[in-house]
Amino acid sequence: MNSHWACGSAGTIDFRARPDLNAGVNTNYGLPELGAGEIVLRLGMATLLGGLVGLNRELKNKPAGLRTHAVVALGSGLAALLALRQLGDAPFDGNGLSRVMQGILTGIGFLGAGVILRSESGKHVHGLTTAATIWLVSMLGVGCGMGYWLPIGVAAGLAFVVLLIGGTIEKGVHRRFKPKPPEPGDDPSL
Repeated sequence: MNSHWACGSAGTIDFRARPDLNAGVNTNYGLPELGAGEIVLRLGMATLLGGLVGLNRELKNKPAGLRTHAVVALGSGLAALLALRQLGDAPFDGNGLSRVMQGILTGIGFLGAGVILRSESGKHVHGLTTAATIWLVSMLGVGCGMGYWLPIGVAAGLAFVVLLIGGTIEKGVHRRFKPKPPEPGDDPSL
């Protein structure tokens, strides 16, 4: 290895070892500088999308509503933004971002588990959709924090379609294909 270069983690070249090589060079390793407007946009979109999904849950009288979903998305967006930008001058490390996402998914799993309830009889489970939407808004928040607008738009659009008309479709499928209970007096052996 050339003594003028320092090797960072995963074989990346660390130009900080040679300040003379950094003169006039952008040292943020290919990541664009984010101004205040971009940060507000990313975190604002995360909060807005989370809030809209939460509003759907709120209007259906579910335990986690607008505020919960908005804050989950905002927190996830902030975590992703911070991981993406990394504090300090370290070279960009995708492993760090991956670990942040794993932590978010794990933590949100526990939060989502708190809204899942089983009926007294144990035959019915409630809150699964709300738990899934909490998980979804956390990933929408991560995407907003990273600035991945196309996947966020597609995912949010599909989520709203499912949340707005999915219940109607589900009920129609149950009416059409669910076996009818036997009538009183019917012989079940036939």
